[in-house]
Amino acid sequence: MDDTQKPDNAGTSRRGLLKCMAWAGTGILWTVSGGVPRALGIHDANAAESDGFTFVQISDSHIGFNKEANPDTNGTLQAAIDRIAKLPKPPAMVLHTGDVTHLSKPEEFDTAAQILKAVKQDIHYVPGEHDVIGDDGKQFFERFAPKKQTGGWYSFDQGGVHFVGMINVLTFETAKAGGFGAEQLEWLEKDLKGRSASTPIVIFTHVPMWPIYPQWGWATEDAPQALSYLKRFGSVTVLNGHIHQVVQKVEGNVSYQTAMSTAFPIAAAGQAPAPGPLKVPADKLKGVLGIREIAMAPPKSVALTDVTLA
Repeated sequence: MDDTQKPDNAGTSRRGLLKCMAWAGTGILWTVSGGVPRALGIHDANAAESDGFTFVQISDSHIGFNKEANPDTNGTLQAAIDRIAKLPKPPAMVLHTGDVTHLSKPEEFDTAAQILKAVKQDIHYVPGEHDVIGDDGKQFFERFAPKKQTGGWYSFDQGGVHFVGMINVLTFETAKAGGFGAEQLEWLEKDLKGRSASTPIVIFTHVPMWPIYPQWGWATEDAPQALSYLKRFGSVTVLNGHIHQVVQKVEGNVSYQTAMSTAFPIAAAGQAPAPGPLKVPADKLKGVLGIREIAMAPPKSVALTDVTLA
């Protein structure tokens, strides 16, 4: 068995599970038709059904980062926004799944807010662990979620779909993994009560809700409790960032989808000493640029197409 086939501690082939990386300035375009979320490559908006609505996910902008892996994160975030503006069908909204900034500095939040003003649609945010350094997210919530309740988690409805923004990074530094906490889990249980099991649910958060690679903090410790409240729903889509690459898993009625970064890639799990920024040679860049098209239909049908730009 060669190294690409050896299973890691999560019980899956590292390369087979985590091979789908994409570079900065891209995102995932989602369309909802008939109440079912379906993911498309962000360049493939013409495929969106005319009777549904689209939304865009961006993640891990890391404004303030300026090392070799990407000395211009401002420019690559702007490139992602330019892509959104050029979509043939304007999306209904944008979800940002965290790490807007790199070190939670006031000037980084200032710059990010200025760049993101160019987005014409409403943006719904959740923080990453880089957004809550030193102040438990005080600056982040003041800038990007000033009307949210204590804790910052929230939900809203769009086109027959129930969206839930959850926060799993406030204990990341000490736990070395994601975590929601008892108060937020109690809120989630109440938020979902009374909703029909046929209501499509989209959860968006930063750290993955399934244990992709716990050694690197690519897991959420109390996610099983949150997922227990979602078992009765026929269509559940979980969107997150954090690992800077596209990985998917379908388990029962739940489809897990990680997102690429607009800043820099990170190595696949276990393929580096630690999950830090990965420098890609200029002549190899197009080989790791790409789109993923995902067609979803509950409960288990998922069709994937990954295409590089090489």
